[in-house]
Amino acid sequence: MNDFSKMYAQMMEQGQEMLRNFNPALETFKPQGFDKLMPTMPKDMMDMMFGNAFNKDGLDAKTRMLITLAGLTVLGAQADAQIKLTVRHALEAGATEKEIAEVIYQMSMLGGLPAMTRALELAQAVFDDNEEGDA
Repeated sequence: MNDFSKMYAQMMEQGQEMLRNFNPALETFKPQGFDKLMPTMPKDMMDMMFGNAFNKDGLDAKTRMLITLAGLTVLGAQADAQIKLTVRHALEAGATEKEIAEVIYQMSMLGGLPAMTRALELAQAVFDDNEEGDA
């Protein structure tokens, strides 16, 4: 096993821990072939992507998901799929529907009303999906 493969394996282990915090349903996620797709990725980028750069005692998963949602909301319609995924993960991490809506409302000042409206529509679709799944 070369140095990159060892480093990659360690990053993946730490990434699995981060996934458990973000969304317990992703605990067994096994990305295959990422090491072949990114053989020249710098260590700093790997650290950022897989959780090493984050302060383990800092922000919890719920807060990280809400911050991510804020950034995606400002991007507007170009982030539809990512917004829905982040809303799902935020719910899994313990955020309430009210907290998610509040974050999106707050971003209206930075991303504009159309971006806020679109993000709210996407979040509502996720909330509706969850209610149907619970029924």
